[in-house]
Amino acid sequence: MAFAPKVLNDENLQALGISANDVVQAIEGALRAKAAGDLHTTPKSVIQPGDGRYMMTTLGTGGDPDVTVVKAVTVCPDNPARGLPSITGAIMVLDAQTGECLALMDAEWITAVRTAGLSAVAARRLANPDSAVIGFVGCGVQARSHLEMFAGLYPLQEVVMMGRGRANLDQLAGLASDLGLSVREEIDPDALLAACDIVVSSLPITFAGTPFLDASKMREGALAVITDAAKPWTAAGRDAFGTIIVDDLEQERAMQPPMVPIARIQNDLTGILSPDFTTKPGPRAFMFRGIAVGDHALAARVWSAIRG
Repeated sequence: MAFAPKVLNDENLQALGISANDVVQAIEGALRAKAAGDLHTTPKSVIQPGDGRYMMTTLGTGGDPDVTVVKAVTVCPDNPARGLPSITGAIMVLDAQTGECLALMDAEWITAVRTAGLSAVAARRLANPDSAVIGFVGCGVQARSHLEMFAGLYPLQEVVMMGRGRANLDQLAGLASDLGLSVREEIDPDALLAACDIVVSSLPITFAGTPFLDASKMREGALAVITDAAKPWTAAGRDAFGTIIVDDLEQERAMQPPMVPIARIQNDLTGILSPDFTTKPGPRAFMFRGIAVGDHALAARVWSAIRG
């Protein structure tokens, strides 16, 4: 009899109750497995047809449990007008030894949570542990997932937000209020950067406007979590970052255009897990594109939860 894979939508995945700490532990475990040669991944592949869509895939195999995870996601800027989420896709989990398809999963929740989880792994080494004010430039799905993740890790008191979509602003403000945080909107990017201990920029990856975020306006030791390929950050301002970390140096070398010159990058996520890692003076940045390790870690964690 053919094996019937589990089919899980985003509601099924959220109902598993996987905590922020679970996500961080899963990703750190996967990073260590990759460093030890027990988890194998490829740099993500990207296609941009030129009409605003952004398509990407990731692939990883091994680890514990020993599974192969394949993710295909498309960012479609016109989807909200169609009543659809802007990020859609699917994740396939295979038995790494037999190739059997074990599960098919929606990709929206896992993509949002793994992205925030990668940020959290970096922030635990880069951010002030007493961070109280967090800012968001771009207030959509990634802003909400990062707020939920970081509210469980830091003694946050205030959310400062900047965005153009009224519905997203209201939804983020509602989440902040539900978490017991004060919230205010800001229209001046320099003022937002100066006010925050942590700043998350998550504009659409297809953003093609004029950069307007200047890292020189940030506090000493403040952390910028940059999920949007650094497109809204000015090139001159990026020179103010004393410490720049990416998710994967090998992948970053293969991606064009680069977010910053490779020589400016101090390390990647695997490297900062070392007890010898130190930061430099100035504001800090975690710039990342998303890596197969994060997708593999969270999909494998989900599979472990549902198989019992």
